[in-house]
Amino acid sequence: MFLLDTSAWIEILRRPARLRLDAIAEIDDVATCLPVVQEVLQGFRDEAAFRTAREALMAFPMVESPLRQEVYDTAIDLYRTARRSGLTIRSGVDCVIAACALRNGLTVAHHDRDFAILARVSALQVQEVLP
Repeated sequence: MFLLDTSAWIEILRRPARLRLDAIAEIDDVATCLPVVQEVLQGFRDEAAFRTAREALMAFPMVESPLRQEVYDTAIDLYRTARRSGLTIRSGVDCVIAACALRNGLTVAHHDRDFAILARVSALQVQEVLP
């Protein structure tokens, strides 16, 4: 099962698309979490496109909803572990997304260096979606 990061969704939803969802996983093997939904949807300017994207994203299985303290505790540990290793995570939200994936045994499909770093300092499974 895969949790697609915002960076993967951006590549799928951009026009022209640089990536197809079926190149990552079967649709039944995709889940999401609220931080990804927020990041993806906040970027839409067109109201009709926003509504369509929101409906599509909300149709995927949602992990860690509602977000509990344990998710944030895991995210904090991930960030601090990376810092102790001399590595900088640019986005705390990426740590929350990684925590959702870790807690649910999901692989993060991404095009974002933060996830490669987090995989180096934890058991996070990742798949880069673009070369």
